[in-house]
Amino acid sequence: MVLLQLDPFLNELTSMFERSTEAGSVWVTLKRSSLKSKVVRNKMATAGEAIEYRCLIRATNGKKTISTSVGPKDHQRFQASYATILKAHMTSLKKRERKDKKKSSESDKREGTSKRPKKS
Repeated sequence: MVLLQLDPFLNELTSMFERSTEAGSVWVTLKRSSLKSKVVRNKMATAGEAIEYRCLIRATNGKKTISTSVGPKDHQRFQASYATILKAHMTSLKKRERKDKKKSSESDKREGTSKRPKKS
C-alpha cells in the first residue's frame, strides 16, 4: 500500500469526486492505526513505550484506491480541508423524499385508527 502525502491525497480525492458527479460513488474510510505490526506493538507495550496512533484514510471509486496517514499534529488542518472538499462535492446527492407528518396523522384520525389499543 502506497501512502500519499496529505496535499496530493486531497487533490486526488477532489478529482475522484469530480469524476463521479454524473455516475458512480466514492467511498472514504477512516481507521485508527499505528502503522506497526502486532508483534512490534506488543513489544512496545511490554517495554512501556508509548505507541503513536495515526489516522489511516482510504478512498476508492471502485477502480482506483488512494490512501494517506494523518498524525495528531496535522489532524486539524487535514480535517478542515477534508470538510471543505466534502461540502463542495455534496451537490450531486439526491434529495430524500419525506412524508408530511401532519398529513399522515390527519388521515389516521379520519380512518379511526390509532396507535394505542383501546382499554376495556
